[in-house]
Amino acid sequence: MKKLSFIFSLAILIFGILFISSISVKAETQQEKLEHLNQQITEYTQKISELQAKAGTLANQIAQFDAQIRLTELKIDQTQEQIILLGGRIDQLQLSLDDLKGAFSQRAVETYRMSRLSDSAIILFSSPDISKAVSRYHYLQRIQESDRKLLEKLESAQTSYITQKDELVDLEAVLGAQKEQLDGQKAAKDHLLMETKNDEAKYQALLAQAKAEFEAIQAIIAGKGDETEVGKVGKGERIASIIQGPSCNSNGTHLHFIVSQSGAALNPFNYLKPVDYENCSGSACGSGDGDAFNPAGSWDWPISPPIKFSQGFGYTWAVQNSWVGRIYQFHNGIDINSSSSAVTAVQAGTLFQGSYTGSSGCRLRYVRVHHDDGLDTFYLHINY
Repeated sequence: MKKLSFIFSLAILIFGILFISSISVKAETQQEKLEHLNQQITEYTQKISELQAKAGTLANQIAQFDAQIRLTELKIDQTQEQIILLGGRIDQLQLSLDDLKGAFSQRAVETYRMSRLSDSAIILFSSPDISKAVSRYHYLQRIQESDRKLLEKLESAQTSYITQKDELVDLEAVLGAQKEQLDGQKAAKDHLLMETKNDEAKYQALLAQAKAEFEAIQAIIAGKGDETEVGKVGKGERIASIIQGPSCNSNGTHLHFIVSQSGAALNPFNYLKPVDYENCSGSACGSGDGDAFNPAGSWDWPISPPIKFSQGFGYTWAVQNSWVGRIYQFHNGIDINSSSSAVTAVQAGTLFQGSYTGSSGCRLRYVRVHHDDGLDTFYLHINY
């Protein structure tokens, strides 16, 4: 019976070794897939760079969308392979450890009995067959030493089990974000085709309008606008109204709100207070892939809530996923709208009414409030 127990334990030990070997083989297969995906990702990244360097035609922009979509699909495949690889390692490691622990438990009684015999001579001379006792004793020692080394190796891996589980959670979060990005890229392509009707002239008109707006906004922040001082204005006092529909340098109803100090644009969310809103800054309203809406200040908003939020501050979804990335890489304010067209001062200060006429001939109106703390707030696409 004891002999069968030893044979069974040895079989379990061999199984554990073979099991780990099978893990390595599977890992190699997954690694080959990852290497192939990495190569394709590099190729498409290069292709996108080449397309971006070419002329800004509608056909080129559509080709960029297609390449970006394919690149994101490859990254999704890459993340899924990483999840499979890591998840397999975790599951197989746990199973292997459980099997070995089961084998050790079955030998526990025999190991405990032998440990009670403190003098090895007792083991040798208490047996009627000395040679069998010696063989049995050394055999047990070898098995225990092999088991100990293997268990140490597996327990070392088990120590990283929690870390690997955390990595798996992180990868799953990355996968979710990549899928949202893919949906956004497809939506951006569809939106461009809908806006332009696949017409090159309409696309060029959109680009020209965006370029003119960017030029004007940069000039206004730099103090190059034609301004007239109106006088002191109180917090919450009406100072303008949002133009309804398309207007000079704007393809739709919205307020472009900027916070600036000495000509440098600052993040408006650092000053505005939390408020009810609808996030339409991504592929669609409420899609979940849009810009962060995270106001953390104390200022009231320049328009009445709830706020319809169409573009954030900085490196926005539109910059990353739409044709506006050809015009600018950094959005220096936030684009917002509401059910009311009234625009009010976020803080008390001195009101200026201004305009800027750029190279396109378009005259963009705005108001600026200079506040006592040295900050300036700009309100664009308005009437006064």
